[in-house]
Amino acid sequence: MAVIPHPGPKAVKTAPIHGHAIDNLKYIRKTMERAGSFTAVPGWGGAGMGAIALGAGAIASGADSAADMLQVWIAAGVLAFIAGVVAMALKARRLADTVVSAPARKFVLSFAPALIAGGCLTVAMLQTGRLEAVPGIWLLLYGTAVIAGGAFSVRPVPAMGLCFMAAGAAALFSPAGWANAYLTAAFGGIHIVFGVLIARRYGG
Repeated sequence: MAVIPHPGPKAVKTAPIHGHAIDNLKYIRKTMERAGSFTAVPGWGGAGMGAIALGAGAIASGADSAADMLQVWIAAGVLAFIAGVVAMALKARRLADTVVSAPARKFVLSFAPALIAGGCLTVAMLQTGRLEAVPGIWLLLYGTAVIAGGAFSVRPVPAMGLCFMAAGAAALFSPAGWANAYLTAAFGGIHIVFGVLIARRYGG
């Protein structure tokens, strides 16, 4: 009588231990990055700010003077700022985050100085009537603010700031008649492109 050998236990394929370790380290790193970053930057809110800018550009294109054009943009800037703050608060609530967390405070403290400087320069230049450089200064300082705040936020934010700075530098060395086009393309187009990107990758 022939003896049939027992096939024995089946070999079980296991993933290398170092593979699991690398995956765990990647997860921990991403978790720590998110914990130390202000993730409530509003993507759809940024796109909404861009839409406001497109409307401002259309209205300002019919302005009779540079001063009238800048007044349209100042009003649009105030409206966009309010919309951005509201969108940020709503996103923070949805993500169970808080706008007074440590990353949020770092974001605001880094973002605000350049905007304050821009406001002071704007008032001074409006008083002296030297308006031709105002659009370029706005874009440069807004880009500076975005880059500084973006150091404590998600990755696309600093890149967005660089785009604003590039637009501001170009506006400073372009004919004054192109100012409204630069403001519309930057505050409108850049906000919308990066706003949609942030919304899709970082939860709205």
